[in-house]
Amino acid sequence: MAKDKSSNNKKEKKAKQATPPSGFRIIWREIMHEPSARVALVVIIAILLFCFVGSLFLNKADITATDIMAANDPWGTPGHILGADDGGRDIFKLLIMGGRNSITIGISVTLISLVIGLIVGMFAGYFGGVIDNIVMRIVDFIQIMPQFPILIVLASVIPNYNAVTLVMMMTLFGWTGEARYYRSFVLAQRERDYVLASKTSGSTDLQIMFREVLPNISSMLIIDIVLMVAGNIGIETGLSFIGYGLPTTTPSLGTLIGYANDPVNVTTRPWLWLPAALLLLVISLSINYVGRALQKAADARQREA
Repeated sequence: MAKDKSSNNKKEKKAKQATPPSGFRIIWREIMHEPSARVALVVIIAILLFCFVGSLFLNKADITATDIMAANDPWGTPGHILGADDGGRDIFKLLIMGGRNSITIGISVTLISLVIGLIVGMFAGYFGGVIDNIVMRIVDFIQIMPQFPILIVLASVIPNYNAVTLVMMMTLFGWTGEARYYRSFVLAQRERDYVLASKTSGSTDLQIMFREVLPNISSMLIIDIVLMVAGNIGIETGLSFIGYGLPTTTPSLGTLIGYANDPVNVTTRPWLWLPAALLLLVISLSINYVGRALQKAADARQREA
């Protein structure tokens, strides 16, 4: 009996060693292996809790309400931890709502652009030929257009401009890079043995693309999503900074940093713009460190697959 148990344990160990670890296990291992990635992940979670959970306890009407008696209160003032702006609005509350709005827009643009770009890129890369040429020429045409000037013009002429409008505008350009990115991966996968075997077994093209090819590029999806969120947050912040992003009545990291346009605020009222600038910097650096760990995880998965 003891011999049978020991042999069974050896077989189980061999089976575990033969089975490659899942993608999420590799990602978690790489993040835990990197001290900078661990810290960055904790920071990202803390920022998300700060912005999204904190906003649940705030009333939007109170945030945007003006209080002339509290105008330009410096940080540390009772009732205003980070001070107040020239309208008496609390910077701490504006930072919570502004961070939530900027992150939400960054995630929304990323997901919509990802879905469109992934579908278009997979079809172009899988079918190739005329379809690929037509799709890529459309992508090339959109990519050579000046993104920021067009977004500024659209923001100026579109009536009833709001956050949803901004997301749609940013998506007009965001999906093209995704389409080209995933097309390159699908081109490398479509001649693999597993794809040819699926065709021989009678699987349809859609089944092969979404059931066979898509799981093999899933690690790239995770990396791309993380890095795209940071880029789209930066685009939204830049547009809001110059006054063509979110409406002035909607808080954003860009609108808060926009206080730095006034030289007086830069030199004598840093509490107006510095917290938002630091929050944006921390978000970008943290996402970058986590993205590097995810890149290593993708490479490790390819080695162990």
